[in-house]
Amino acid sequence: MTAAHHVSAPDAADLDAEERLSIDELRELQLERLQSTVRRAYENVPLYRTKFDAAGVHPDDIRELDDVRKLPFTTKEDLRQSYPFGMFAVPMDQVRRIHASSGTTGRPTVVGYTQGDLDRWASLVARSLRASGVRRGMLLHNAYGYGLFTGGLGLHDGAQALEATVIPISGGQTARQAQLINDFRPDAISCTPSYLLTIGDALEAAGIDPRSTSLKVAILGAEPWTNEMRTAIEERFDLDAVDIYGLSEVMGPGVANECVETKDGPHIWEDHFLPETIDAETGAAVGDGVLGELVFTSLTKEAFPVIRYRTRDLTRLLPGTARPGMRRMQKVTGRDDDMIILRGVNLFPTQIEELVLGIEQLTPHFILELTHPGHMDALTVRIERHPSLDRATCEAAAVVLQKRIKQHIGTTVDIVLEEPGALPRSEGKYKRVYDLR
Repeated sequence: MTAAHHVSAPDAADLDAEERLSIDELRELQLERLQSTVRRAYENVPLYRTKFDAAGVHPDDIRELDDVRKLPFTTKEDLRQSYPFGMFAVPMDQVRRIHASSGTTGRPTVVGYTQGDLDRWASLVARSLRASGVRRGMLLHNAYGYGLFTGGLGLHDGAQALEATVIPISGGQTARQAQLINDFRPDAISCTPSYLLTIGDALEAAGIDPRSTSLKVAILGAEPWTNEMRTAIEERFDLDAVDIYGLSEVMGPGVANECVETKDGPHIWEDHFLPETIDAETGAAVGDGVLGELVFTSLTKEAFPVIRYRTRDLTRLLPGTARPGMRRMQKVTGRDDDMIILRGVNLFPTQIEELVLGIEQLTPHFILELTHPGHMDALTVRIERHPSLDRATCEAAAVVLQKRIKQHIGTTVDIVLEEPGALPRSEGKYKRVYDLR
């Protein structure tokens, strides 16, 4: 725990009935919901029927939870091939909203929601916000992007379901964000961790100490971030920073959330999502506690059920703490498609973030550039120096960073020290890696 708690855990009486289920009761509910979802997918989604038939498996074969492993995986490529609406399990006149991924790596993945799906999503985001310490009547400054991205509207509906007051500012217009935080005095903020750092810079540029604002809690997600980043944010803003996890293919934000009283990784709302971890190479199950690729099966989605969806996120499943019946996932610090392989060494941007945040002469504003100058790939870390320190002091710190990267990650990188404000700022999801090869 790095900051004094500014918000409290909910009373047990305020929890949803499902949050209070014993593990046995939860497993029974999951099995019932799994059987119903698998049947819905098989009967209504051609891709699932084809894949199940090819694998020689039928909905009747799901007799216990472990039988989920008999079912084939679903990948982002499956969703792209079914573009735009081929994965929907209900007629279009029952679909009340459509969201889509950015499509930066190919065709966007498109997801749909019935009214029931939207109601359940809002209630799960409300549960997530409550676990974060947000309460009825509090003001939430929602700086997630609105539109096809699930973050903005997902948080918005959940806050309203909790009967909190939403300030729907969306992303961007950072100077205005800082002004409204100062003027409206919100209790909570939701955005990406990198964007909160950008807002911190804007507050300081306006002569406002980020520690002096009314903010008590930040609900941060949509990109991997480390516990070191949490410490830096909590110290800079004097608030509690908690992790909200989700992805549009599985629902959007609110699939899992950290509880403010423990801050020990997001609890997965297992009454609605069945998690597994697998070996990313072989697809074989790995046990709880072992690092693997996270796989989700939705248990209550009507319009867009997902069966064994491979998220590409790497994590461990751990026993529940603040919500004993629900398993936790270790904070996701990388996706297997974020991984950089540099001269035979695997590294994630978050590993460099962890080392950067241990050196106070450098800022968390950095980007990674991959080049191929000769026979070998090279990685350059471009990082801004601390604005209040002289360049020579920061140059010495850059040398320390280079040594620590070599020592902890096992590869040599180049460091370029940039002036404060020289690098692009996050307006939402931050682009950390630039592949110039």
